[in-house]
Amino acid sequence: MKTDDQFIPELIVRNGAAALDFYKQVFGAAETDRMLTKDGTKLIHGELTLDGHKFFVCDEFDASQGGTCKSPLTLGGTGVRITIMVDDAGRTVERAVAAGARVSMPVQNMFWGARYGKIVDPFGHEWGINQQVKQQSERETHVAADEFFAKA
Repeated sequence: MKTDDQFIPELIVRNGAAALDFYKQVFGAAETDRMLTKDGTKLIHGELTLDGHKFFVCDEFDASQGGTCKSPLTLGGTGVRITIMVDDAGRTVERAVAAGARVSMPVQNMFWGARYGKIVDPFGHEWGINQQVKQQSERETHVAADEFFAKA
């Protein structure tokens, strides 16, 4: 059976079952699959859909168990930020904080015509929370960026 090519990120976490619940509660993701180890302690494969886009979640495993990826908590940070487009950035960040996330950049008006902020979820992944409030031309964005960075 042939399927369409897809880009599906997989988030490696500690406590995969809790991560699935966090992403459902905070972002409104729909869970489509959850497979746990035989003893029920680790998530082998979790699958979520958010606005028609799939992403996977998996607990980290030792190399002896076939694990090759580590969670941001093990690494002491992440090299990736996942940005999500939302209708209300402030409300999304409030839900995230109530569920255990930490704000790394408060929601604010940004030069590209958005309300934008950043959070780090309880599993160490960084999320950009973007609410586009104004459509602007490329030129308007460049002028606004120049003004923004001139103040910095």
